[in-house]
Amino acid sequence: MSDSHRDNIKMRQVIERERPFDMVIHCGDIEGGEYFLERLADCTVKIVSGNNDFFSDLDSELEFTVMDRRFWVTHGHYYYVSMSPERIEHEAVSRGVDVVLFGHTHRPYIHESRGVLAINPGSVAFPRQEGRIPTYAVMEIDEDGRIKAEIRELSK
Repeated sequence: MSDSHRDNIKMRQVIERERPFDMVIHCGDIEGGEYFLERLADCTVKIVSGNNDFFSDLDSELEFTVMDRRFWVTHGHYYYVSMSPERIEHEAVSRGVDVVLFGHTHRPYIHESRGVLAINPGSVAFPRQEGRIPTYAVMEIDEDGRIKAEIRELSK
């Protein structure tokens, strides 16, 4: 998920709706809600800082591997994702990652190009896409390493 802007109620709704899972990834602008999310999730939690995470000691980017797939997580504002996802997708290719997850735009996005799956889960708190439904993404990696991702909606 991303851009929860300390809306712990919405984060709780996502966690309760999707349990069980192996990992939670938050793409920034959690605004102090990281402690709440870490206690609630009861699994590995990866969180990066966003442009509104003032005074946070969260990393601005994370890279890690799950089942031989390389992941890069960043909020996206340093890559001008509000203008276009093109720059972050190019950076993901140059880093050799399989998946890049980002937020910042408050708009859900899934796109695969040049061997990289780019995912923006949208915002659970302040969606900006048509209809303004809060969204998040769910991702699965099967035994063969194939990655499947989809955007899911919360009720308003």
